[in-house]
Amino acid sequence: MEPPSQNLKTTPLLSLGRFHISEDYGFLLPHPLKQLPDYFRPWMEIANELPHLIESHQLQARVNKMPLLNCQFLKSYREQRLAHLVLSFMTMGYVWQRGETQPEEVLPRNLALPFVEVSRNLGLPPILVHSDLVLTNWTPRDPERPLEIGNLDLIVSFPGGESLRGFILVTVLVEKAAVPGIKALVEAVNAISQRSQNALLQALQRLRLSIQEITRTLGQMHDYVDPDIFYAVIRIFLSGWKDNPAMPVGLIYEGVSTEPLEYSGGSAAQSTVLHAFDEFLGICHSKESADFLHRMREYMPPSHKDFIEEIQSSPSLRDHILSSENSQLLTAYNQCVEALVDLRSYHIAVVTKYLITAAAKAKGRRPNPLPGPSQALEERGTGGTVVLSFLKSVRDKTLEAILHQHD
Repeated sequence: MEPPSQNLKTTPLLSLGRFHISEDYGFLLPHPLKQLPDYFRPWMEIANELPHLIESHQLQARVNKMPLLNCQFLKSYREQRLAHLVLSFMTMGYVWQRGETQPEEVLPRNLALPFVEVSRNLGLPPILVHSDLVLTNWTPRDPERPLEIGNLDLIVSFPGGESLRGFILVTVLVEKAAVPGIKALVEAVNAISQRSQNALLQALQRLRLSIQEITRTLGQMHDYVDPDIFYAVIRIFLSGWKDNPAMPVGLIYEGVSTEPLEYSGGSAAQSTVLHAFDEFLGICHSKESADFLHRMREYMPPSHKDFIEEIQSSPSLRDHILSSENSQLLTAYNQCVEALVDLRSYHIAVVTKYLITAAAKAKGRRPNPLPGPSQALEERGTGGTVVLSFLKSVRDKTLEAILHQHD
């Protein structure tokens, strides 16, 4: 028989590279492309003018004249990700050009066909998702300088000016702040399989620090994003056509399907980070919340979804801590959970400011004769959930995960 130490070495260890997750950038796409090959110039020309075309109500006319381009000329994975970003922004602008009271219900074939084809190639749905809006949509002004908001630009934009830039780039920095936590999570999973209590303790302490840094980074929203502009201008372009009273039947993708298709809008729940933390820490959400969160995994790059499932199938951290009867591990675990509760409470405060309070202010300003956004939409997130009750449920279930010495 082999000695036990060799058995440990043959256990396949979890690694980020296996899931195309960057050691430096986490789930962010490292060094995203800013330009497609010249053949795709008609797309890029529209994408580069998007805010102006939407605001002047010229986007639909421009898209309708656009040639139908062949996606087979997209050679690399990075080119496909940029194409999905460009086509998804174009689609949201096309549908919502005239606001939520007059959405466009048919996406023309010269946009629908390539968008659906690129989406199939990437394993993503044909709508704007978090991996477009944030993970693929950033570029450093000076690659030698650190990733800070003053050193970052967007690749594609919507109306909303500096607030739109701030909203997306703060979220880019939140993803970056999660990188030490994602690495710590991988080290912790491996420490459990190798029965190294000390390595596990250190990994849990690094995970807690990363969650706290995510919360601090999220706080930059207040410095860069005006709640009135987010609510009145930006939010509509993140809204989808599933669980949305403004588009109750969905969107027809011309040349793809004669029946309307339904897809959820962009949502923070499409970020892989908190899914990974929840699975690792063994946090169980209510059925309704869990169903929505699982549906949001279909809106992630497939390799990121696979990473969550790999963590889910790894040995249970909670069981390991309880069976070890190690009070230091139990304390470190609880500190991670408490940090996650604090992050979720802070997120509730941010959503209240940018959605609920801003909606009430917009209502107060609205002249009565004009039709405003439907009330049902005012309390919903862009992903289609009744947002505050969902976030509070997720936060409360996180708190329930705290371990007691005699659990």
